[in-house]
Amino acid sequence: MTPTPDVLSIALDETSDPPLRPLPAGVAGLLGDLGAPPRLVAHLRAVHEVAAQLVAWIGEHRPELAVDGAAVLFGAATHDIGKVLHPGELSGPGARHEEAGRELLLARGVAPGLARFAGSHASWQAPGVEVEDLLVSLADKVWKDNRVADLEDLVVAELSRAGGRPVWEEFLALDEFLTAVGAGAQRRLAWQAAHPVG
Repeated sequence: MTPTPDVLSIALDETSDPPLRPLPAGVAGLLGDLGAPPRLVAHLRAVHEVAAQLVAWIGEHRPELAVDGAAVLFGAATHDIGKVLHPGELSGPGARHEEAGRELLLARGVAPGLARFAGSHASWQAPGVEVEDLLVSLADKVWKDNRVADLEDLVVAELSRAGGRPVWEEFLALDEFLTAVGAGAQRRLAWQAAHPVG
């Protein structure tokens, strides 16, 4: 199947309002091959942008915290890919896309360690969750300025353990960063809404 030009344009073309870095070319091609809805591609790009900002901030603020930034970016760029199979979950609630997305990525040859994000992005309190999973989950919330205290507390704990600073100091630093990211939420939401669901 030939990738849909609209999908590739949404995934890769330069944007200025809001400024969004392109999705990885391999992910854009996969979304095109799957005929992903424009709204889904726009959502994945917005979350990917916030994930990139989060990874960069951690690298500057807490370099002691070992994070696989490439895995986080891939996870953010594909976390909702299962909505290709469950398009009703693009505009309504539902969790069927989570396991479906993981299975879809595995069937396309994606390594289990990367495919996992499609299934774990809403399960940040599950056993075995790693810092990368937390960051994908956090990006998926903060892109629209949705603050989730228990998720943020888990990230703060990771930051505190890595740097040896008190939890309250890490909380204040993360809160300041997430507040700044949240300031761009309305522009990201408007950009996503400009793309049709189907």
